[in-house]
Amino acid sequence: MRDEGKNMRLGFIGLGVMGRPMALNLMKHGHEMAVYARRAASAEPLVSAGARLCGSPREVAENAEVIFTMVTSSSDVENVALGEDGIIKGARAGCVLVDMETIAPAVARRVAASLAERGIDMLDAPVSGGPAGAQQATLSIMAGGKAAVFERVKPLLECLGKTIVHMGESGAGQTTKACNQLALLVCAQGAAEALALARASGIDPAKVREVLMAGVAASRVLDLFGARMVSRDFAAGIETRLYHKDLDIVLELAHGLGQAVPAGAVVMQHINAMIGRGDGTSDLSALIKIIEAMSMPDDARRNDAA
Repeated sequence: MRDEGKNMRLGFIGLGVMGRPMALNLMKHGHEMAVYARRAASAEPLVSAGARLCGSPREVAENAEVIFTMVTSSSDVENVALGEDGIIKGARAGCVLVDMETIAPAVARRVAASLAERGIDMLDAPVSGGPAGAQQATLSIMAGGKAAVFERVKPLLECLGKTIVHMGESGAGQTTKACNQLALLVCAQGAAEALALARASGIDPAKVREVLMAGVAASRVLDLFGARMVSRDFAAGIETRLYHKDLDIVLELAHGLGQAVPAGAVVMQHINAMIGRGDGTSDLSALIKIIEAMSMPDDARRNDAA
């Protein structure tokens, strides 16, 4: 792979709400792009911008020096990277896979080890910042893998984000992301409880949030998700079902280490309740509805769920 970050042959797999703008931002910096998506319609904006549409991850790898993936789950990554028509079948020695969604650290290490046997490097480089960060190229990127590979790929990561940190060896990026998601979700729980308490007390939740944002309780979570809780805007930014997947990774990691995460376990119960009542495709801000419903009389709770 060339060391400079200019005019490189790149690949991108996974062109959803995060991957599509990320791939477009890479193209804006003059890089060639080969893309693959399970739904061809997802790739259309990239193809219109000049990307090459491929029929498989293997074909993407055959046409790229660095391949980015932004799929959904650990099993998706294993299939895309190591499957019968996967990246490992098409990538040449010296190519790099930069895997950017949230998966289990153990899976990241296992995929990296399998690729290394073929001379293919890998960074696990999950992101934080949501769809807005993906569009504006202001993501926070936490990377695990060889330091030398990170430095080679960093100019490309700078096309996508503002805070880019090498966290350590393979799996360290995903471990950091698990910590990020734990903190985010527990903060969202706190915001939901505080704003629900304000409403139950007869105080305007919007004013309460305004005051909290000016003090020590301020946070990006209260700013972003708190605003949606106040306005009752539960349209999906990132669907709650994906946070369920992330928190499952957190709890599995904590269990394996013998580390207690009691607040995370409570949030998981409430996310399960959200999915059970049909809010799995809603924004995380819909968490406030669960908190409010817990305080209702039984009859009102049944009517609210309906």
